[in-house]
Amino acid sequence: MGSAARVEAVAPRTSSRPLRAWQQAALEQYEGQSPKDFLVTATPGAGKTTFALTLAARLLQRREVARIVVVCPTDHLRLQWADAADAMGIVLDPGLTNAVGPVRAGTQGYVTTYAQVAGKPMLHAARATAVKTLVILDEVHHAGDGLSWGEAAEEAFGFAARRLCLTGTPFRTKPDERIPFVRYEEDSFEGEGGLVSRADYTYGYKEALADSVVRPVVFAAYTGTSRWRNSAGEVVAASLSEAGTRSVEMQAWRTALDPKGQWVPHVIAAMDDRITHLRETGIPDAAGLILASDQDDARAYAKIVRRVTGKAPELILSDDPKASKKIERFASGSARIAVCVRMISEGVDVPRAAVLAWMTSYRTPLFFAQAVGRVVRARAPHESATVFLPAVRPLLSLAASMEEQRNHVMPPPKTEVGDELDLEPLPPKEKDPDGLAQWEALEADARFAHVLHGGTAHTGEGSGPVAVDAEDEEFLGIPGLLTPAQTAELLSKRDEELRLRIAASHRGDGEDFMLVEDHPDENDTGGSWRDAAELRREINRLVSRVAARTSQPHAVIHTQLRQSVPGPPSASASVDVLRARRERLRTML
Repeated sequence: MGSAARVEAVAPRTSSRPLRAWQQAALEQYEGQSPKDFLVTATPGAGKTTFALTLAARLLQRREVARIVVVCPTDHLRLQWADAADAMGIVLDPGLTNAVGPVRAGTQGYVTTYAQVAGKPMLHAARATAVKTLVILDEVHHAGDGLSWGEAAEEAFGFAARRLCLTGTPFRTKPDERIPFVRYEEDSFEGEGGLVSRADYTYGYKEALADSVVRPVVFAAYTGTSRWRNSAGEVVAASLSEAGTRSVEMQAWRTALDPKGQWVPHVIAAMDDRITHLRETGIPDAAGLILASDQDDARAYAKIVRRVTGKAPELILSDDPKASKKIERFASGSARIAVCVRMISEGVDVPRAAVLAWMTSYRTPLFFAQAVGRVVRARAPHESATVFLPAVRPLLSLAASMEEQRNHVMPPPKTEVGDELDLEPLPPKEKDPDGLAQWEALEADARFAHVLHGGTAHTGEGSGPVAVDAEDEEFLGIPGLLTPAQTAELLSKRDEELRLRIAASHRGDGEDFMLVEDHPDENDTGGSWRDAAELRREINRLVSRVAARTSQPHAVIHTQLRQSVPGPPSASASVDVLRARRERLRTML
C-alpha cells in the first residue's frame, strides 16, 4: 500500500481549457449516478479523451479511485493517452510491459493495449484490484469477438472498482458474442436480429457539427477508365463509376489503385492542390493523409507524392520502430502529406489533417467512419475537410450514409488473430500453379466526377442551378470556405491542369526518387513519463560505460547501483530514484 500512498501524493489538475457542453453534461450525468460501468458513444473528434481524463482527475481528487488504467487498440495511442494525461497532471506510464510486475512508483496508473491484456490478463487483474481502479476501455468495440480480447478484458477487469467504455460509433453483436461491460438492447436491423450497444451518453456527428466541434466534410469522387488483363489473357476496360457487375467493379477499382497508372498521381495532385488552397484560406498548417491498402503500395505512393509535389511525405508503416515518433512529428510539424496503411485509421489525433485521399481497398463502414474521423476534428470556426475517393458504389454508399446520418450503427469487427480490423480488402491477386498472374493492371486514368454533399452530387459543369438549401448557404457560404458547388467547379476546372502536371512529372519516370525526409528528427523529450523512459535509457548507457571501464559484468554494476541507491529495479523505479542512480553512475566514471 506504500505505492498507493505515493500515487495519491501526485495531485491531478483539471484541464485549463473549458469543457464542451456535451462533456460537461456527460460528467454531470456520471456523477449523479456514480455507476460501476458507463459507456460513452461520441463521434470521432468530439473529445472523448478529454472527457475521460477529466472524470479520472475528479475521481482521483475525491479519492474514489487511486489508480487509472487505460486500454487502447495500438501502441501509438498509448503515447497519445499518456501525453494527454500529463497535460492534466495525471502520470500514466505507457511503457509498462507484462514483464514488469508492479505499477511503477510515482505514477497514477498506466496505458496498455488490448493485445497486452490478452497476454497476461491475471497480471492486469492484480494491478486493477490492488487499489481502487478506474479502467478506461478506449474504442471498446475492439474487445469484440475474433480476437479473444473480450474474454481477457473481462478476466482482467471484472473486479475493478469503475469501468468507463468509449467508442466512436454504436456497434452490433450476436447474443453469444457480447462485449463485456456493455449493455445491449434488441435490434432488428435489416431483419438480422441480434443486439445493439446501448450507450449511457451519446454525442452524434450532427450535434458535433452544430456545435462547431467537427468540420463539415465534402467528398470529392474521381472516376476514370481502368484497363487490365484477366486470367484468359483478354484486355478488359471499364469505368470506375459505370463498371456494371460487382466483379468488374472490383477489378476496375484495383487497377485504379495500382501505382503504375495515372489515377493515383492525378488524385494526389488534386489533393496537394486542395491542401494549398486550405493553407491560403484559413488553415495555414493544413495537411493531408493518404491511406494505402498495404505497405508496398504505401511506399510506391510515397514516391509518387515526392515526384508530383516535390516534397517527401511522412511514410508511416506499422512495422517501423519509429512509426509512433513519425506520427507525433507529423501531427506537430509542417509536412504536407503522410502516407500510411492503418496507423492513422483510428483514434490517432492529427488536428491539422483536413484532407484524406482514400487509396485503399478497405471498405467496411467501421473503418470508413474511423478513417474519415481523422480529418474532421475542428480547431477553429470556418474550417472544412475534404475526402478524395474513387467513384465506386461501395465507397459512395458509405459517403452518402455518413452524409445522411453519421451516428449510424456499425457491425462488430470480425478479425483474425493478430489483426485489428476486418478490412474486407479487394480479392487477392491470384496465381496459376505455374506462377503466372491471373490478373494484371495495365493502365488507369482519372477524371473528376462530382462532389457529394447533403445527398446532392455537384459536378461543377455549370449545367444549372445547384440544389443547396438556405441553411447550407448560410453555414457553408462564409468567407474563406467554398460551398460544395464552388468546390466542384474548382476541382473540375483544375482537372485538365492537373493532368498536364502529372504528364510533366512522368517525364522523369526513369529516375528512382529516394524518400529523403525534408523534416529532420525532433528532440523527443517532454512529459514526465518521457523523462522516466529517457532516464532508463541513459542509465543503461552509463552502466555499459562503467562495465567497460571496470571489466565487470552489467549485472554486477546494476546490483551495486541498487545497493548505493535503494529502490525497485530501474524498470519500475520512480523518476527521483532514476535521477539519483544516474548521478551515482556518473561518479563511477
